[in-house]
Amino acid sequence: MALINSIFTWIMKKRIHQIELFMKYPHEVQEEWFQSLISTAEATEWGKKYDYNSILTPETYKERVPLQDYNSLKPYIDRMIKGEQNILWPSDIKWFAKSSGTTADRSKFIPVSEEALEDCHFQGGKDMLTVYCHNRPDTKILTGKSVVLGGSSQINSFNSDSYYGDLSSIIIRNLPFWAEFHRTPDVETTLNPNFEEKIENVAQLTIHENVTNLSGVPTWNVVLAKRILEITGKDNLLEVWPNLEFYSHGGVSFKPYREQFRKLIPSDRMYYLENYNASEGYFALQDQLDSEDLLLMLDYGIYYEFLPIENLHDDQPRTLGLHEVELGKNYALVISTNAGLWRYLIGDTIKFVNLHPYRIQITGRTKQYINTFGEEVIVDNADDALERACSATGASIRDYTAGPVYFKEGEAGAHEWIIEFEERPDDFDKFCQVLDGTLREINSDYDAKRFKDLALQFPIIHVAPDGTFYRWMKSRGKLGGQNKVPRLANERTYLDDILKIIHG
Repeated sequence: MALINSIFTWIMKKRIHQIELFMKYPHEVQEEWFQSLISTAEATEWGKKYDYNSILTPETYKERVPLQDYNSLKPYIDRMIKGEQNILWPSDIKWFAKSSGTTADRSKFIPVSEEALEDCHFQGGKDMLTVYCHNRPDTKILTGKSVVLGGSSQINSFNSDSYYGDLSSIIIRNLPFWAEFHRTPDVETTLNPNFEEKIENVAQLTIHENVTNLSGVPTWNVVLAKRILEITGKDNLLEVWPNLEFYSHGGVSFKPYREQFRKLIPSDRMYYLENYNASEGYFALQDQLDSEDLLLMLDYGIYYEFLPIENLHDDQPRTLGLHEVELGKNYALVISTNAGLWRYLIGDTIKFVNLHPYRIQITGRTKQYINTFGEEVIVDNADDALERACSATGASIRDYTAGPVYFKEGEAGAHEWIIEFEERPDDFDKFCQVLDGTLREINSDYDAKRFKDLALQFPIIHVAPDGTFYRWMKSRGKLGGQNKVPRLANERTYLDDILKIIHG
């Protein structure tokens, strides 16, 4: 163990220097990666189609290569799945990450190259650990085990040469030996496709381990934590794992879960760091213990562009380079990657909160918002409003979703919310007032539509019985892994489905 710690300390110091380098020279690092990606792919079918050999600048690249989404790349990916190579990327691609698809039921299969695994996904995980240890030199994290609540599907075969599964499943199957040594439980238990059975087995197998750190989506880690406390009869996780000190989380905003984790792990020495990763890549991580802003990682084999959200539906939208972005504005994220995703709109929106170095916050999804009446409410607005309403009323939230109530004759529209509480508010009317008031305060478009109830009435808020969202996700076959409850929608499909469960 001492030898492993010494090796990691040496690697960590070297990596911190590299991170500091791209923080100091962000534009130069991005330019280098742009040139590397273009030159590497120039002999692929895609590279020949757009004559990558003659692309010398990002400006030419933007003019020549259209923006892409999954539908536009799907014909190429389908051929890769069948075994064809050198289509979008020159190295052989055998792995495909099955996207959970929170905004659509059909599956997406995202190509994962060897370079993407090593230089992006694995590097992101290593960097999260590096940053944490750098910020906490007294850490004992490497003296114990890590519980990673991984994907909900096993690795499956398309054919003899290509495989698919949740990204977390792919990563766990390909982990280096040193990472596997620090992880618990075994691979087969972690990747059990039966989520309820997996939770039970993981709980039973880890309660006697020296667990020092956790990682995964907060929604499902809460389920695991509660089952562990039921089995052991303990009041909190520190009574089960006294050396627990770190949780790396991502996938959904941590704001609705913060109070739950404070009760599950009542310690001022428990640290939480957020990561921003997806099937398409690992993009950012929280590099400061005292700030929730995410450092945009610029040397992971990804070239970034940023599309102002107000231009998202333009016929020929102009994206911005890193040097052109502004603070506080919402951008749709556009990526070109070392797995062959070219000018790809991943569906996330972000805003910059710092430009030296570049730090961001995730604000939502391009398809998860409510704008039925011109109010432009995004997930970030909803999370902030809920956090303030909970703080004012002693509440904490397990899950939520919201959508529109359409105009009726003689009546304005409204927003309808379904909220499942972990701790219910001590004053529900006050909770509703603070929620609405905060949205009016932070979103001028929402405030204008709420003026004298002309376009939007006071929101309709339902309190869902315990377990409602769990039952709904189970009915859709989306328990566990990277599956997430859709927070906002511009139509009523999710709302109506969940209301049917509530009302039987």
